[in-house]
Amino acid sequence: MRSHNPPKLISGNANRTLATRIAKRLSLHHGSPVSLVEARVEQFNDQEIFVEVYENVRDEDMFIIQPTSNPANTNLMELMIITDALKRSSAKRITAVIPYFGYARQDRRTKARTPISAKLVANLLVKSGIERILTMDLHAAQIQGFFDIPVDNLYASPIFALDVKHHFKNLKNVTVVSPDVGGVARARQLAQNIGADLAIVDKRRNVPGEIAGMTVIGEVKDRVCIIVDDICDTAGTLCKAADLLTEKGAKEVHSYITHGVLSGPAVERIKASTMKSLVITDSIEATDEVKKSKKIRYVPTAPVYAQAIQNIASGSSVSSLFRDETLGPLYEAYYPQD
Repeated sequence: MRSHNPPKLISGNANRTLATRIAKRLSLHHGSPVSLVEARVEQFNDQEIFVEVYENVRDEDMFIIQPTSNPANTNLMELMIITDALKRSSAKRITAVIPYFGYARQDRRTKARTPISAKLVANLLVKSGIERILTMDLHAAQIQGFFDIPVDNLYASPIFALDVKHHFKNLKNVTVVSPDVGGVARARQLAQNIGADLAIVDKRRNVPGEIAGMTVIGEVKDRVCIIVDDICDTAGTLCKAADLLTEKGAKEVHSYITHGVLSGPAVERIKASTMKSLVITDSIEATDEVKKSKKIRYVPTAPVYAQAIQNIASGSSVSSLFRDETLGPLYEAYYPQD
């Protein structure tokens, strides 16, 4: 039988804010405080990582909360070294909660003599002793097959649907837009969840990384357009898509992005673009620049992660969290039911 004790959480330095929120949410499930396992995760002067766990974790169901975002290599090493420390401390099972899975954009060979880094990272995580992965909106669904352990891939779309319904009252005037052909399935899922139309921005490239032209497929004139995607890095493509939709007569343009990498000139580009708002999840710890931006806000993922962790620990279904009716009660404090 499964233990009724709460699962044990431990965090690296990548996103302790989210880890703390998940712990607080789990406290509500159990009616008693759930705190992060006390540990030391530091770097020596030469940037080597050192981990020391201060609490007994023998025979415990451990969950490491650590996105592999910027700095990706440091956060990845922290995750694996924490895993090794827990494994050598006789933890019963180790689950890695990776809200943002780095290296996922390198999921196939695009040309000769290039790596499949996502597969290499999968091998490293498994070899380190991780027995299960919990993540959200993998850049490519086939990455789940790179692992020989269970991978639970949560979706932000149902959370976005709740937020859209709360902030946009006239959904009949909303069109969901995929910024490229590859993201159509993701955009279609949100469109179906909110009962909206679907449009696509088709990009043409002459050379990698350089957009030669963009075309809108679908009706956007006088519509409130919502661009949906999984990753926003430098925001160049996103802002160009927003400007194009505005040129085509869109009334407003908003964006919902799961992982706000937002590196380099991203925040300044968003500020200067015709896009009215950018909504991201808290899968990646926000920088001060992102926090100060009036155009950017986030939707919380702690409620769904806490429930997923609880379901994994108790042997219950995780796929039940893919449905709006299941997520609704978890987010009632944020989006009260009418």
